[in-house]
Amino acid sequence: MNVPRSPNTALPPGFERFRYIAVEGPIAVGKTTLARRLAERIGGSLLLEDFESNPFLPKFYRDMSRWAFATQMFFLFQRVGQAADLKQRDLFDHPTVSDFLLDKDPLFARLTLGDEEYQLYQQVFQHLAPQTSTPDLVIYLQAPADVLIDRVRRRGLDMERPVSSDYLYRLAALYADYFHSYVNSPLLIVNSENLNFADHPQDFEYLLEKIAGMRGQREFFSRG
Repeated sequence: MNVPRSPNTALPPGFERFRYIAVEGPIAVGKTTLARRLAERIGGSLLLEDFESNPFLPKFYRDMSRWAFATQMFFLFQRVGQAADLKQRDLFDHPTVSDFLLDKDPLFARLTLGDEEYQLYQQVFQHLAPQTSTPDLVIYLQAPADVLIDRVRRRGLDMERPVSSDYLYRLAALYADYFHSYVNSPLLIVNSENLNFADHPQDFEYLLEKIAGMRGQREFFSRG
């Protein structure tokens, strides 16, 4: 889902080098909320995953083994299409913030697909991935699995009601393992357990300061 950029908004100091920012993390960690806030602040376009358009997703949450492959392939082609479109844009004209990173797509595939389906998925992924752009910055939002479970339950989406705690535990662990060795882009790891970017403006301002001051390839941000 492409959302038009906010017009006539100047980039905050220090953000000139980040023309394409991807926000990532497991279910209910707050990716979309933060991506929206960032895009609004920097006057950028917003690139969002379009979960509602995937006709297989509600079926997947009810019966993962049966619908995993169809769900995964739909998302793969959707995400590649969005990311490929991004590659055609002039990012120097205005920045883009997305709430997904294509590189993480295989995490869900490995979690839900059988071995033969995963091998087929990997062949398609390896063929399509070179069509996409690499972010100038990845923000990885992390939170304990118990926090994610509580957030999923509290937001009460009908589609997510069948999601098991075990699935969320395994997904959170896969994300942690993946980003532990991630080197494709500068990475800011954010412990979001005690941060609320939607309702606490100061949390968001602290994060902006951290992004603007980044100097290394991998940095951390947390608040007690």
